[in-house]
Amino acid sequence: MFRPMRRIDKQMSYEESIELLERGREGILGTLGDDGYPYTVVLNYVYFQNKIYFHCAKEGHKIDNITYNEKVSFTVYDHVKIVAEQLNTLYESITIFGKAKVVSATKEVLLALINKYAQMDLEKATSYIEREIMATAIVEISIENLTGKRGK
Repeated sequence: MFRPMRRIDKQMSYEESIELLERGREGILGTLGDDGYPYTVVLNYVYFQNKIYFHCAKEGHKIDNITYNEKVSFTVYDHVKIVAEQLNTLYESITIFGKAKVVSATKEVLLALINKYAQMDLEKATSYIEREIMATAIVEISIENLTGKRGK
């Protein structure tokens, strides 16, 4: 169902790919809309309990597209370095294919996002979550395929 990597010599191990997913700061979500056009957007995320989660508004382009078609792609990259004299780029990247759905916001997922991106004590984080949980949509991506690639 999913294509194998053409450049197998650049393929990262599953463990290395998960490590990149865990340490990555931003991801690029790809969706497809009812107009037939792809839509990509950079967002913050957390890899939590073997799934990817991000928060967003309860309405908008992402939500419309996910409602129309649950199939998404998600890309994370790191360690990008241009080696001009070799006309080459060094990098690590992962591409994920999965299915996205809007789920109820939970304190656990929101706390995982806060812990990844903010230096906030538990009391302050809990207070923030309680104040914002009803206004926040959470999207969960179930991973169906994950491929990591390292440019050498």
